[in-house]
Amino acid sequence: MDSSPRVDPTLSLPYATAAIPPTGGTLRAHPDDFVVEEVPAYAPSGTGDHLFVRIRKVNRTTPDAVRELSRALGVDERAAGYAGLKDRQATTTQWVSLFGADANAALALALPDIEVLEAIPHSSKLRTGHLHGNRFTLRVRDAADADLEAVRAAAAQLVSDGLPNYFGAQRFGRDFDNALRARAWMKGEARAPKAPFERKMLVSALQSELFNHVVAERVSAGELGRIRPGELVQKHTTGGMFVVEDVAEAQARADAWELSATGPMFGTKMRRAEREAGEREAALLARHDISEEDLSRIARWGEGTRRYVRVMIPSIEVEPAEGGYRVSFTLPKGSYATVVMRELMKVALPPL
Repeated sequence: MDSSPRVDPTLSLPYATAAIPPTGGTLRAHPDDFVVEEVPAYAPSGTGDHLFVRIRKVNRTTPDAVRELSRALGVDERAAGYAGLKDRQATTTQWVSLFGADANAALALALPDIEVLEAIPHSSKLRTGHLHGNRFTLRVRDAADADLEAVRAAAAQLVSDGLPNYFGAQRFGRDFDNALRARAWMKGEARAPKAPFERKMLVSALQSELFNHVVAERVSAGELGRIRPGELVQKHTTGGMFVVEDVAEAQARADAWELSATGPMFGTKMRRAEREAGEREAALLARHDISEEDLSRIARWGEGTRRYVRVMIPSIEVEPAEGGYRVSFTLPKGSYATVVMRELMKVALPPL
């Protein structure tokens, strides 16, 4: 396997807002510059053995916060749950579930950098993915000369046309080599990691890198919202997916934000696009020398799925702040705030 240093693979991705000047600046200089609030999928019922605890944490990972809460309340950390991992270098609010914990004891806790805001019982554990999305309020510093009208123009374009649904830099590992390691293992050039979690993480990085190539091609061609013959599209309201037969009809629905094209997270159980869209996806695999046999070798840790190529953002609020500006927006689960900010700032952003 090539041991030369890897660079952030997201640096070369094309910008959807390339025609709009960058602002530059610094993101995440302080924890309160990056504020994240989880948008839950449902409210706790008020009865049950699983205590849903809403916490605000500062500069703490989600697993670290769950570990400390579990110890403080004398419950089994392994029975805890959360809907998603939140940023460490940030101020984040999210729900976690703790089996058998006492609500009054939770509300009385005083832990470093972890504040308990609510504690409500529920009948079942909080599972990964049980959220609608996240609300972000982000401050850009060191951008005193930023043209706020240009920022607002870029924001308006993203709201109108959609955000390229790129995976952010953090998806590819600390040294940006997870996709390379997955490929070496898939090709029999390196041993598979022992830990199942690490195997899944490597395969996910490879899938994500290939998906980013698909989105990048669309952005470069100015076709992020275009519907192609044989496209696998997905409805935004119900999540229903189907192969496009009538391109004109599907394009009209895409223009109205009823649906969007999906891209491949390659795997043996991934549903395939057809005709032109399917040919493009097959050509991508061929360019990267990946066969169906290769995919079958890693199928256990990445069966494959589809992912929207663009993201709907209802609004992006921009306001001035000392030495820069502040931006607020909501994203669906699985999409990256740093992808929004790179479109505005057009600078390299460090992984979380």
